[in-house]
Amino acid sequence: MMQSDCFQSEAETPWEDAGPGIQRQVYGYGDPLMLVKAKFEKGAEGVPHQHPHAQATYVASGSFEMTIGDQKKVVVAGDGFYVAPHIWHGCVCLEEGMLIDAFSPCREDFL
Repeated sequence: MMQSDCFQSEAETPWEDAGPGIQRQVYGYGDPLMLVKAKFEKGAEGVPHQHPHAQATYVASGSFEMTIGDQKKVVVAGDGFYVAPHIWHGCVCLEEGMLIDAFSPCREDFL
C-alpha cells in the first residue's frame, strides 16, 4: 500500500476530473484512511454508486441534494453526512460547492 507525504499543499496537489462538472484533489492517505476534496459546478451529478469503503463527508461550501439509500436530503455548507459501506448514494449539486470526503479504508482506485 502506498502512503502520501506527511504534508499536502493545495497549490501543488493536482486536480483530477471525476465526472462532468466535478474535480477532485487527493490529500493525505495510507492503508486505513484517505482524505479527498471534490468541487462541483452547479448541476453536476455525483451519479449513484456504492463502494466497500465507509465515507464521512463535510460540506465545505454550496448545497447538494444528497441521496443515501432510500433517504434524500438537501445539505448545505457546514453540514455533513455518513455513508456506510456498500450503500448506494449520489448527489446533485444545487449551488456550486465543495465536499471534503474521508474514506476508510483508502480508495486505492483514486491513486
